[in-house]
Amino acid sequence: MLVRLLYVSRAVNGKATQDDIESIVASARTYNAESGITGILCYGGGIYLQAIEGGRHEVNQLYSHILQDSRHCEVVLLHYEEITERRFGGWNMGKVNLAKLNTSVVLKYSEKPVLDPYRVSGKVSLALLEELMLTASIVGRT
Repeated sequence: MLVRLLYVSRAVNGKATQDDIESIVASARTYNAESGITGILCYGGGIYLQAIEGGRHEVNQLYSHILQDSRHCEVVLLHYEEITERRFGGWNMGKVNLAKLNTSVVLKYSEKPVLDPYRVSGKVSLALLEELMLTASIVGRT
């Protein structure tokens, strides 16, 4: 059974360095390829927004690991659902720098020109991720 999970978290100390991002993506790509997990990681302004898809057991296990990961704090589950197919199947862990998004794209889904996933619904965040996929804003295709 496939599931999709979407969560938001803050970087510890409120700031994620490029080394932090690359470390998260590198470990995710290795683990995800072995576990059949796909997804994307969006980051910017000290916030991580991540969608992960795969088998229910594998996704739940990964989310439990993320909750314990010292690079994340204030982890909030935004959306969880059983799915019939993957939306992010082309990425074992794609990435998007939220700070580089066009303001008009962000304003389509947010009250302000800076996205704050803590202030919008999981469905809104998922819609943004789908738009990023359609507009080729996600890098790191497998």
